[in-house]
Amino acid sequence: MSVRLNHTIIHSRDNRESATFLAHILGLEVGTEWGPFVPVDTANGVTLDFATIPVESITVQHYAFLLSEEEFDVAFEKIRSAGVPYFADPHGKHPGEINHNDGGRGVYFTDPSGHGMEIITRPYGYQDPGAE
Repeated sequence: MSVRLNHTIIHSRDNRESATFLAHILGLEVGTEWGPFVPVDTANGVTLDFATIPVESITVQHYAFLLSEEEFDVAFEKIRSAGVPYFADPHGKHPGEINHNDGGRGVYFTDPSGHGMEIITRPYGYQDPGAE
């Protein structure tokens, strides 16, 4: 059997708020609450299980999502329409911009618990198979 990531737990100040926020941006569904978790399933079978914990116990993490060009357009418009601050870089030095790394597009934003979220249209190190 090949090893695949199945799920991960994302600590949140409010599990429902964080799950709903990300699901809305990415066009995903919020699953049925199971114990302390509110799940969001991704297309590649990985479940993000949001769990509420005390704010002072949250360690900010980074989560990157690979989207098609069309999905990026929709997600980016949701970010802009909601007034969510966004940046071309993970350090927030280029506010209100997107990047064009690896021949694609990318943007960084934070979720309600402060986690760094990223949407990209090309994986890091992407090489265009048609380029010489």
